[in-house]
Amino acid sequence: MQDILVRALSISGGIRILACSTTNLSNQICDMHHASATVKIALGRALAAGALMGGLLKTDQRIALKFEGNGPMKRMLIEAEYGGIIRGTVGNPDAEAEPVDGRWNVPGILGKAGFLTVTKDIGMGGEPYQGMVQLQTSEIGDDLAFYLTDSEQIPSAVGLGANLDKNGTIQHSGGFLVQVLPGVEEHQIESIMQTISNFPSLTSLLAEGGCEAIINALFGEQPYSILEKHSLSFNCSCSLEKVYKALNTFPENELKDMIAKDGGAAVTCEFCRQQYIVSPEDLAMMMTADKSKNSTPEQP
Repeated sequence: MQDILVRALSISGGIRILACSTTNLSNQICDMHHASATVKIALGRALAAGALMGGLLKTDQRIALKFEGNGPMKRMLIEAEYGGIIRGTVGNPDAEAEPVDGRWNVPGILGKAGFLTVTKDIGMGGEPYQGMVQLQTSEIGDDLAFYLTDSEQIPSAVGLGANLDKNGTIQHSGGFLVQVLPGVEEHQIESIMQTISNFPSLTSLLAEGGCEAIINALFGEQPYSILEKHSLSFNCSCSLEKVYKALNTFPENELKDMIAKDGGAAVTCEFCRQQYIVSPEDLAMMMTADKSKNSTPEQP
């Protein structure tokens, strides 16, 4: 099944629904990080959340969701770009917790105390917008819905799902985002809230009919139109050039220590785990270039 995001709008214009399938990119990212079973579930849900938030972006915009808690996973960072690019990482991919009542214990690895921080880069050279809320339940969908309703003042419902097959591979992952827009009629809200309260297994719907099965189930008898479909994929923005730029911000004494004690620098990207090696000669050249750039020419 292709990773895809679908956006739909009720004919009346009062309800917006986004649905996504993120199975392939979730497996790709979890494999890179050698994630534990429960971390796979957490990442599968969070990557779907990132895809849904990315579906609200405009050209050249980006968004980051950072879940930080006091549990053994420590944190989870998801980035999404306009057009369907998604990436994600966790603080401790080995984190694990016993299931509770037969359910994956994502709150157990994230922790009950912490924050969700949403950073949105709207492009055009402006300062990124940042909003923060306390974790309410440490269930990814609940906390994202709370953020949207509390910080962005858009009444929202979020459903996220991920399951594993007998080999420990993510079998299906994805989710939905329902938002109530100005001008919606009360009976439409009541209808869709009733549907959500009795919603079937999200992963089962993904298996049966993909994103459109989710949207059909949510709208029920309410007429709607599909606005957009686009593919989702993992892509990392790291590069050797960015590594050099980051190292250039280090004080000279720290760069000298890297040369003397470490024989250079080894930098690993937190998203794709690509390792970049910078030789001691290159570090020395960086310091020389920096001195030359900052020196003041002698006056005649």
